[in-house]
Amino acid sequence: MISVHLERGVVSVENIPPPSRPAGHALIRLLHAGICSTDLHLQRGYYGFAGTPGHEFVGEVVACDNAQWLGKKVVGEINLTCGNCDFCAKGLGRHCPNRTVLGIVRHPGAFAEFLTLPERNLHEIPPRVPLLDAVFTEPLAAACEILDQVRIPSGAPVAVLGDGKLGLLIAQVLQLHGAQVHLYGRHPEKMALLSPLGVASHLAAPNAPQAAYEFVVEATGSSAGLEQAIALTVPRGALIMKSTVHDRVSIDTAPVIVNEISLIGSRCGRFPPALDLLARGKLILQPLIQDRFPLADAPKAFARAAEKGVLKVLLDN
Repeated sequence: MISVHLERGVVSVENIPPPSRPAGHALIRLLHAGICSTDLHLQRGYYGFAGTPGHEFVGEVVACDNAQWLGKKVVGEINLTCGNCDFCAKGLGRHCPNRTVLGIVRHPGAFAEFLTLPERNLHEIPPRVPLLDAVFTEPLAAACEILDQVRIPSGAPVAVLGDGKLGLLIAQVLQLHGAQVHLYGRHPEKMALLSPLGVASHLAAPNAPQAAYEFVVEATGSSAGLEQAIALTVPRGALIMKSTVHDRVSIDTAPVIVNEISLIGSRCGRFPPALDLLARGKLILQPLIQDRFPLADAPKAFARAAEKGVLKVLLDN
């Protein structure tokens, strides 16, 4: 089978045998997969990664133990958990200390003709959801996680910093939740994609308002974003940190302490809320797809995804 290999910054394509299917796992034929910022960070050396990346995918089950999955179009949760620890017992397998992670930590990823995942990780795609929309399930789940962590009342103004892939998804999720989202970014054409939903857009600038929002989401992907987000947050407000910056971030903690701002880290999320949201059909997703490549052209796809300002790039099988 065709499989993408990433090592020491080089993206290559290999022809290798299909993976063996452990008991309790499904063998999944890839249909579509999305290149995300984490994949690009892996290319730059994050985790010292070497192997097959990819964790945002849509596929079809071609072999399984439980016959109910056979032939189903599915997405899959990326954390492979032990099922025995305290975190797993609480339904927080994404914090399982024994986990492996699809395409990131010790489990081959989705950028291959076939992949394996535990059947318990699978979710069937609702019939009315287009497969190209379903590719966004994993990052949408990460966006929905904010609402599991923070109670944001309907009508509350919320600032979202960052008009990249994740920022645009977060803005949509919170706006459809009933918040009044103010999106701060540097690309008017990207922010304009969300105007049909009523998302207000603002160019990020040094003269952005100070202490203006009770709820702020930082999704710039930059080391400077957190400092900007702190400045936007009112005393006793909540700042949700979504960027995973793989460098040390230096900030002045004085305004956080003096203003008693809550800093909330936010990462993966549950898939059911994301799939429910997809099924409503109100999200703006396919305009976020800026290019598509066959799996065999993965090096070109990674190069395209790494271009400044590019949103979602897909690999198709």
